[in-house]
Amino acid sequence: MNRTTVLGSTSRQGWGELTQWPLLGWVLRWRHARTTAQTVLLLLAGLVLYDGFFGPSLAPKNLAGTLPWVHWRGFVVLALLLAGNLFCFACPFMLPRRLAQQLFRPTRSWPRWLPGKWVAVTLLVGFFWAYEAFDLWASPLLTAWVALAYFVAAFVIDGFFRGAAFCKHVCPIGQFNFVGSLLSPTEVRIRDASMCQRCRTKDCIRGRFDANQRLVQRGCELGLYQPAKIGNLDCTFCLDCLHACPYGNVGIRWRLPLKTEMDPETLRSGIGHLHTRPDWATLVLVLVALGFLNAFGMVSPVYRFLEWLSQTLHISSEPALLAIVFVGALAALALAIGLASQLTRVLAPVPGPRWVATRFVYTLAPLGFGMWSAHYLFHFFTGALTLLPLAQQFVLDLTGQAILGQPAWHLASLLPIATTTDLVLIVLALGYFGSLVWTMQLATRYRLGLLAILPWIGLQTGLFVVGIWLLGQPMEMRGTLLG
Repeated sequence: MNRTTVLGSTSRQGWGELTQWPLLGWVLRWRHARTTAQTVLLLLAGLVLYDGFFGPSLAPKNLAGTLPWVHWRGFVVLALLLAGNLFCFACPFMLPRRLAQQLFRPTRSWPRWLPGKWVAVTLLVGFFWAYEAFDLWASPLLTAWVALAYFVAAFVIDGFFRGAAFCKHVCPIGQFNFVGSLLSPTEVRIRDASMCQRCRTKDCIRGRFDANQRLVQRGCELGLYQPAKIGNLDCTFCLDCLHACPYGNVGIRWRLPLKTEMDPETLRSGIGHLHTRPDWATLVLVLVALGFLNAFGMVSPVYRFLEWLSQTLHISSEPALLAIVFVGALAALALAIGLASQLTRVLAPVPGPRWVATRFVYTLAPLGFGMWSAHYLFHFFTGALTLLPLAQQFVLDLTGQAILGQPAWHLASLLPIATTTDLVLIVLALGYFGSLVWTMQLATRYRLGLLAILPWIGLQTGLFVVGIWLLGQPMEMRGTLLG
């Protein structure tokens, strides 16, 4: 069996196989495609850092004050919803990480006392608390420091630990993308299972070596063995497995979102069983809660609520008040999940509330990502056109000449506000629908009646109503001179 034969046999898969498309397929199969994309984003990140440190202090007129908080977040959720985990594929933080691996040749394993996603979960909560407490969105300088810290962290961690420790255990953005990619319409997966059974070298996981046992192509550094890989969780879309497979048996396929993700008891390569992973369950809980909390921090009622909380608790420190709000929101969602689990235990013959919670908590992920997407897309569509005046202002500041013309600060919204509002409500509704479908799928899987899953449908419906209310409130137009 040779690579040419296999590729010839798979070319008949047509448009369902992205690596077989005429132009896109060539790009995806090109070994340096990822490095090229990362280099482009690294150059863009360099411009953001430069403007953040040396540019205007007014956020809407600074690349660091707008690109990360308006354009980048919008493109991330659009990519996840329409294509896949493209940001991890093109992540600029991986270039210094790769340099660190080449310089230090790390051999240490990630410490067992920091397993799974716990570090990333902690960083997620801390980051979004700091985002609100210190108004990161309004400070180009602080934004630049955060981005620089990210580059340093990737360099240090992967220069000290082998594998992809930063991506798998630390990176908060990566964890957001992993959970969001549950709803992505593409998946990296094998074409022919029998071919993997006959394979003896397992290059997709081990990497490919030359005759002198020198590594010429990495395998999957996140430990996702392709024949046992399920869905998109922990997949950075790096395509190392695709390039390492000597038989061309790995591709990128279109799929129905969530179709392969719904059973928490399926053994997943590199992850295990989701129902035995409290870190993954907590990650989903935290992302769902933060999705609603982050939107709440940008609507006008939050100021009245914080004022009431300040007077009630006699606390004037805004960071302290926000810490209380964050802890309260996380505790409230955890309590709601516990109550729904207990009610399901009462209404159906299941082992116990913990059994229910460790399986049904994942059904909240589509709704949570729907809230994130609706929120981020609102800011993106109301501020997308600011990219032109930002570029004009940057060139003007850098050269002292209006080479691209005078900044056209009147440009902001890509769509009318009414159209944007309707669109983001549709996105939220699709997330809600995904959560309902997942819940009903688990009910069928465990032979539970409608009555037994009503607590979860009620929880999802309650969150959906809260999301509609949040999106209907006046929201700060961050990233534009209008807000």
